[in-house]
Amino acid sequence: MGLMRVIVALMLLALPAAAQEKFITLASTTSTEQSGLFGHLLPLFTEKTGIQVRVVALGTGQALAVGQRGDADALLVHDPDAEKAFVAAGHGIEHRQVMYNDFVVIGPAADPAGIAGIKDVGEALKRIAAKEAPFVSRGDNSGTHAAEKRLWRQAGLQPWADKKPWYRETGSGMGPALNTASGMDAYIMSDRGTWLAFKNRASLKILSEGDVKLFNQYGVMLTNPQRHPHVKRDFGMAFVSWITSAEGQQAIASYRIEGESLFFPNAKREGS
Repeated sequence: MGLMRVIVALMLLALPAAAQEKFITLASTTSTEQSGLFGHLLPLFTEKTGIQVRVVALGTGQALAVGQRGDADALLVHDPDAEKAFVAAGHGIEHRQVMYNDFVVIGPAADPAGIAGIKDVGEALKRIAAKEAPFVSRGDNSGTHAAEKRLWRQAGLQPWADKKPWYRETGSGMGPALNTASGMDAYIMSDRGTWLAFKNRASLKILSEGDVKLFNQYGVMLTNPQRHPHVKRDFGMAFVSWITSAEGQQAIASYRIEGESLFFPNAKREGS
């Protein structure tokens, strides 16, 4: 009996420590992780609040599916149309703009499609298709993939539907897709943040940029706790509030690689 009392006492002592563990699960994009942004931001948030953040890095479509199942407390993604649909369906609340950067079209220095310096992204894609130059697509239902397909459609093309052999879908995150493009000397569309952090460039370089159609907005929200009562509303809202606060926005602005900003804060509550 004495030993049993000791075991019970130890279990009781352990319970408060477990109960006091403060963390949230954040479903987000591969670009926010692979760019190094979270390595910069999340320790600042934890230092401020004591709340740890466990990141599940996926394409935006998959991240939203995780939120819909209630398997994340908050989301930070970049597909505004899909985010609005997610909120309208009752899966998310407290949706806010948080930051932006842009997409760029990258390709080999030899540039067989001749798109260097072309600002019109539609014209750049048409030239790639006309030349049948290798093009790598993430093909993973991410925010980048959705934007890329939208731009192809606006150019009057759907190479994935037409089964074009020069169009390669990897089903992978931004970093691995860039590695594939590097190995193939292929064209690819990337968010600028991941590209700036990417080291295995080989001959790849930015060839087309600056079109307003390449704007890349990120949003943050809380998984709806009315749908999923286990969602940590207070901790999740602490993250949403912090990253859209003056302090969080400054933390985003201060993240740079070789002096170049990767993301630009523009916090705004949806509908405001």
